[in-house]
Amino acid sequence: MTVPLGTHLPAHAWAAWSPCTTGCVTHAARRVPATRVARRAAVFGRSVLGALLCGRRIAEPETLRIRAAAVLDSLGIRLEVAGGTTLSAPGGTGTLVVANHISWLDIVALLAVEPVVMLAKREIAGWPLVGPLATRAGTLYIDRGSLRELPRTVREMAALLRAGRSVMAFPQGITWCAGTGGSFRRATFQAALDAGAPVRPVTLDYVQHGVPTTVAAFVGEDDFGTSLRRVIRADGLTVRVAVHRPLRPVHSADDRRVLAARAQATVCGARLPVHG
Repeated sequence: MTVPLGTHLPAHAWAAWSPCTTGCVTHAARRVPATRVARRAAVFGRSVLGALLCGRRIAEPETLRIRAAAVLDSLGIRLEVAGGTTLSAPGGTGTLVVANHISWLDIVALLAVEPVVMLAKREIAGWPLVGPLATRAGTLYIDRGSLRELPRTVREMAALLRAGRSVMAFPQGITWCAGTGGSFRRATFQAALDAGAPVRPVTLDYVQHGVPTTVAAFVGEDDFGTSLRRVIRADGLTVRVAVHRPLRPVHSADDRRVLAARAQATVCGARLPVHG
């Protein structure tokens, strides 16, 4: 496969990699007028400020869910959920929730469905506005460039699952412009096996007026400010969250490779990858 100009290859052979660049990102509808852009920006700012003023209360599940939904609404993004209204599966443990990864908006959308502990790249902690909120909300950060840190993160995830806390992870390890492509990394599934916890596959899609779009994608050389400005200008943007039936690992039969493959087949279905 030819590597697109401007694409950075991974620093290590095991690191997640995507061929997507900002050239993949396009609007599927006309941009909203400047007056509406200004209103959205103002409402978004007030929404984030209100969340920041919540202080530590932002970690309370219902507060977090309401604030996440308010952020989507401020950006003019509609949320559609199919297959269930919760991410956690019933049982004595938490649930490992796994989804395809397209945008930073994935996290906001999933928190608006059900607040769970998010596993996110460490860089998000330093983002303006979003970083402090993510930290206060109890996000579990991972250094994607450090293989040595991975076992500790898996142990922390397993401990949370045993304690009844659900954890959200993006096993592709990196964003793709349409969410298709990249094998699911196996390490996070070990946490579910160690804790005896179910795995909840979730599929995310973005459309504009019902037409598939990459406008929400956060890929390549994108930065948060550029992505936010693009999203604010998007007309008729909807994030669709499809909640699938939970997978319940059979400890004697499933290993993390099998579990990751089962989850990927459920999340991606028969959809063809955008990049071969």
